[in-house]
Amino acid sequence: MKDEPNYRTMKKTITVFLLSLFGIVDSSAQQRRIATARPHIVNIVNFIRLLEPRDSAITEDVLYQTVVNQIKLMRKNRLGGTFLLQYDALMDPRYQRLLKTLPDSNFEIGGWWEITQPHVERAGLKWRGRYPWDWDANVDFSTGYTKEEREKLVDVYFEEFKKIFGHYPASVGSWFIDSYTLDYMYRKYGITATCNCKDQIGTDGYTLWGGYWNQAYYPSQRNAYMPAQTEAAQLPVPVFRMLGSDPIRQYESGLGSNGQGVITLEPVYPHGGGDSAWVHWYFDQFAHGACMAYAYVQAGQENSFTWPAMEKGLGIQLPLIARMRDSGLLQTQTLGQSGRWFRQQFKVTPPTSVTVVNDLNSDRKTIWFDSRYFRMSILWDKGTLRIRDLHLFDENISDDIKKDSVTGSYALLTLPIVDGFVWSDKTHLAGLRLKASGQDVAGGLPVISDSVPGKLHISWPLTATKATLSIDIDEKHFSMHMEGQAPKDWFLELTTAKRAELPFQSIAPHVIRATFHGTDYMIRTVRGIFEKPDNGAALKIEPEQQSIEIEL
Repeated sequence: MKDEPNYRTMKKTITVFLLSLFGIVDSSAQQRRIATARPHIVNIVNFIRLLEPRDSAITEDVLYQTVVNQIKLMRKNRLGGTFLLQYDALMDPRYQRLLKTLPDSNFEIGGWWEITQPHVERAGLKWRGRYPWDWDANVDFSTGYTKEEREKLVDVYFEEFKKIFGHYPASVGSWFIDSYTLDYMYRKYGITATCNCKDQIGTDGYTLWGGYWNQAYYPSQRNAYMPAQTEAAQLPVPVFRMLGSDPIRQYESGLGSNGQGVITLEPVYPHGGGDSAWVHWYFDQFAHGACMAYAYVQAGQENSFTWPAMEKGLGIQLPLIARMRDSGLLQTQTLGQSGRWFRQQFKVTPPTSVTVVNDLNSDRKTIWFDSRYFRMSILWDKGTLRIRDLHLFDENISDDIKKDSVTGSYALLTLPIVDGFVWSDKTHLAGLRLKASGQDVAGGLPVISDSVPGKLHISWPLTATKATLSIDIDEKHFSMHMEGQAPKDWFLELTTAKRAELPFQSIAPHVIRATFHGTDYMIRTVRGIFEKPDNGAALKIEPEQQSIEIEL
């Protein structure tokens, strides 16, 4: 995107962030109490593949030495973590001997659920891949197998794991594991936690888009990507989102191109987890941003990227994590520990948030809000406000997905009301914008608070009038209210790229009805009027009594 910062200039700001960080390390007792009251949890998760068919230079020994070096650096910084094994790596004696040396007190060994040829054949099935490990989603993920085959694959893995380590794994992760497989792992073997990929479009032949953006959620019994709305319909195995996306830049990275970019905590990426200024900025926002119930991020890297590619980034991240742990600003856990903690704390998925009020080299600020009913993102840029994302969740949608015949991709999706990536192009960023008299409304610094349990409150002073926009979000509602001298004729307006395919079937004053991939859904206003404007915009929302309140 043309307005993305030049990451080469980030190093100019590193001194500022380091000074800020060292101020944090000498934190006050009050800051320590805050960190304890709202846990800030870091999982270090490294998953292990035995082989890498995509690059002949990445031999089995290169992959093994990568794990050896990860362990050395973790131990040097007195950090534990989770290692997840693909089946072929599980069966390799070198990995067995190496991982058995790790103390159970702060290390965990679990399963990585990408399917390999030895795994399939050990289960008595026919291998359909091009290589002994094939990354094509139809072969790599459990969704490519029948329910009976999925059970056989689970039984083989868990029994072999127990023979080697003396117990069943508590944690099993993958870019995606279907709900049937997770339920079988839980009912028969008692897993306590799982993890899946961040939201992305088209990477590696599959799409995860519109889900619970960060932290963790209880998935629907029918869809492991979809948060359940009711306790009765949920799987009691929390799903933790992986990779630590940049809250400002990741969402629109690669907009208008054939693929989505990656700006995450992964240490191999020079514009993210491999850049010192970015890493210090990310953890500063992680420690101080309003998070509601708790903050969470997953660090670490799969061994396929090899040690030379990740050494610099991990060398930046792990000492910083250790210092912040020692200061009381965060705590490190294994994935299984986080799963057990989550189940002890929450009967249903709690509302959470990720917030950034100080960006690198720009004035942008953002919030990501998640609940079991919907997710939302608001971005402030150059003094204006845009609701760039709003997706609804439905526990009744199935994750029994098939490969799309046109794109060749698998897609797990939720229900869009606003989609600032899919509905945008290089010339127009889609979103709901705050306007008055047809112009964008400008404002100052938003003040974000999570002091009331279950609620996120934002106070945004406007610059042209003596007015303040108050925004309140809870697990089922979003509202805006103007206080003071409100600008005349203010409203929200949704605009999109010209070719965007929108789901709206009808727009009535107090209800919008929509259909997406065969699912009907709606949103209602408690206050405010929906209308289809005649200026080419997709939607207009006018206030009633200076307020807009939407039930989601």
